[in-house]
Amino acid sequence: MAVGEHLNTLSHPRRTQGRLVTLSKSDLEDPLSHAIGSRVLCVASFDSGQHIAEIVEQKTLEPDTFLYYVHYVDLDKRLDEWVVADKVSAYDGAQAAQQPLLSHTSSGLADAAAAADITQKMTRRLKRRYDEIHHTAPNVEELAPIDQHLEKEHQEKTKVKNIEVVELGRYDIDTWYYSPYPEPFASEKKLYICEYTLKYFKKKKTLVRHLAKTPLRHPPGDEIYRSPDPGHYPGDCATTPTIAVFEVDGKKNKVYCQSLCLLSKLFLDHKTLYYDVDPFLFYILCECDAEGYHIVGYFSKEKHSVEGYNLACILTLPPYQRKGYGRFLISFSYELSRKENRVGTPERPLSDLGQVSYRSYWTRVLLDLLREHRHHLSIKEIAELTAIRTDDIVKTLESLGLIKYWKGDHIISVTPRIIDEHMRTAAVQKTIGIDTGRLHWTPYMVPPANMKK
Repeated sequence: MAVGEHLNTLSHPRRTQGRLVTLSKSDLEDPLSHAIGSRVLCVASFDSGQHIAEIVEQKTLEPDTFLYYVHYVDLDKRLDEWVVADKVSAYDGAQAAQQPLLSHTSSGLADAAAAADITQKMTRRLKRRYDEIHHTAPNVEELAPIDQHLEKEHQEKTKVKNIEVVELGRYDIDTWYYSPYPEPFASEKKLYICEYTLKYFKKKKTLVRHLAKTPLRHPPGDEIYRSPDPGHYPGDCATTPTIAVFEVDGKKNKVYCQSLCLLSKLFLDHKTLYYDVDPFLFYILCECDAEGYHIVGYFSKEKHSVEGYNLACILTLPPYQRKGYGRFLISFSYELSRKENRVGTPERPLSDLGQVSYRSYWTRVLLDLLREHRHHLSIKEIAELTAIRTDDIVKTLESLGLIKYWKGDHIISVTPRIIDEHMRTAAVQKTIGIDTGRLHWTPYMVPPANMKK
C-alpha cells in the first residue's frame, strides 16, 4: 500500500529511478521523520518486496541523502540493512501482510496448520518446526530472566552491522552481523582478509604485500585428516577438490584463533568468544589445490568440557554452504568423541542454522542405524554406536514420531516402511563421508593443575 493511500495525509508524487515514490506531508518536512523504534513499511533489497520493519538507527550522509537502518519484523537479523528514506513509508498496523503463517513448508505441515486455526496459539511441536524452517530466534520474553538481561544487552551492542563485505580468497562475501573488530578496522565497510593467516587489512594492496611476504599457505597447527583421491577410492569419503582438517591450539596460535573468531562473528549472531581462546581447540576445514589450503569452515571444542560438549561453535562460510561441509564438520566432531570413548553434544544455544544442521544430521544417522539393525536397538545401544547423547536421540526420534513412552521407558516404534518414507527426504541431502583410517588424532590430555611450566 502506498503512503498516498493512508488516510489523513497530504501526498506528493515524485519519480525516483523509474519508480513513482509517494511522500507524506511529514516526509516533506523532515526526511528522517520516522523515529527510532517505530515500525514502517520498507522495500527490501533481498526481494524488492515491501515488508514491515523496525527503525533501528538513522543517519544523514549528505544534505540530500538520508538513511535508515531497519530490521525486518519476524525475519533474521542477517537481513538488516541501511536503506534510503525513499524506500520507507508509514505503517499503521492495519496493513499487516495477509500471508500464511507457515509458508515454504512441507505440504503436510501446511495442511496441519490449516486444519488447526492458525490464528490461535500453535502447539509447541508446530512452533518448533516453524522456527526451524524460518530460522527464527526465540523472543526475549521466552528466555529466563537472567538470559533476558544478557540478550537485551547483546541486542543493543550489536544492533547495527558495521562491516558490510569481506574479501577472503577469491570471494567477496556479504556479512550478516556485527563483529567487534578493533578500530580503525571496525569502521570500514570492507575488509581484506588473508585466507591463510586470517590477518585483516583496510586496503587490498596491503593484503597483496602480506601475501608476498608470508610463506604460509595453510592454517597453523597439525593436519589430522585428508580425504582420499576419488580416482583410487570409491564411496562418499573421496572428494573433489580434496579436503583437509587442521587442529589448531588456541593457546599456541592465539592471534590466528582470535582472528578466526572475529571473522566467524560476522556470520554468527550469538557468538561471544572473541579473545579468550586458550581453553579451546579449533578444527579448520579446507579445500586443497595447487595454490594452498582455502578455509571452508571450522568448529571449536573445549579442551576439557565438564558438561560433555564435543563442539562449542561451528561455521561454514557462506560461499561453501549447501555442499555438505556443515554435516561433515558435525560428523567429524562425533568421530573425535568416539576416539575419546564418550558421547557428546553441542554446546547450547545453537545458532539458527546450527539447529537445522544438527537436527538433519541426527535424523540421517539414526534412520541409517535403525534401517541397518532392523530397529532392534535400545536408546543406550544407539548412543554407544553413534556417540550421540541420549537426550538428543530421544528428542530427534520424538520429532519423527518414532518413539513412545511406556511404563517409564522410551520404546522405539518404527517399521521399515516408515524409515523408507523418512529416508526419501534425507537421501537428497549431500553427504561427505569420513575415512576413519585417515584420521590421525590423539585426544587432548589436560595437564595436571600442579604441573610446572
